[in-house]
Amino acid sequence: MNNRVKELRKKLKLSGDKFGSKLGVKRSTISNLENQTRNLTEQMIKSICREFNVNEEWLRYGNGPMFNSLKEISLDELALDLTPLELNIIKAYFSLDKEIRQKAIAHFLDCLNKS
Repeated sequence: MNNRVKELRKKLKLSGDKFGSKLGVKRSTISNLENQTRNLTEQMIKSICREFNVNEEWLRYGNGPMFNSLKEISLDELALDLTPLELNIIKAYFSLDKEIRQKAIAHFLDCLNKS
């Protein structure tokens, strides 16, 4: 299971520092997990799955896809957890012409597929 933590972190392109910060732990804790000098706790498993939308079956046993499919949420729900910069980006996106938005989406998807 610990090797999948490292696989996940690499897939997300996060340093041990940033990965740990999102989980409320230090880089050394992540390093210990990845090097199998420390076992994953139930709380850490739940935190990883919640924070990074990870499929718990995959994290525990290597079964299924790494990530859960994204659930549908309303923009109002989403806005509650966004930074002012993120809100401004979304507002700017919706102020663009439809054709430019489609090009932006195509570019974004292309970037995601390369990762």
